[in-house]
Amino acid sequence: MRFDHAGIATRDAADLADLFAELFERPVVHEETFDGMRVVFLELADGGYLELLEPAEGGTIADYLDREGPGIHHVALATDDLAGALDRARDLGVDLVDEEPRPGAWGHEVAFLHPRSTGGVLVEFVEE
Repeated sequence: MRFDHAGIATRDAADLADLFAELFERPVVHEETFDGMRVVFLELADGGYLELLEPAEGGTIADYLDREGPGIHHVALATDDLAGALDRARDLGVDLVDEEPRPGAWGHEVAFLHPRSTGGVLVEFVEE
C-alpha cells in the first residue's frame, strides 16, 4: 500500500484550496460534487493528494464539522486489492465501516476502517 491522500474537512473548500495552492505551491487537479459534499484535490509532489471536503448539503461531512470542527478527517491508502485489504483487516479483528467496497470520489472504489480499531484514525482504502 502507499499513501494516497489526507482528507480535510472544511466549510470552504475553495478558500482553503486557494491558500494551500499558494502556500504549498501545488495545483488543484480535480474537483467534483459527490455524495453530499464538494471535493477538491490538490496534488502533492510525491504523487499523493490533499482532499478538501466541504458539505454541499447535510451528510457525514456536515455532521463531522458540527461535531469536531474543521481539520483532518481521514487518511487514505491506495491498494491494488481492496477486497483483499478488507479481508486482512477483518482477519486482524479491525472493525469496518464498509463491509464491501463502494463508489468513491474520482470514480475509485473505497472502504473505510472504523477509528475505534485504528488508534482513533479513520482509515480509507482506495482502489483506482
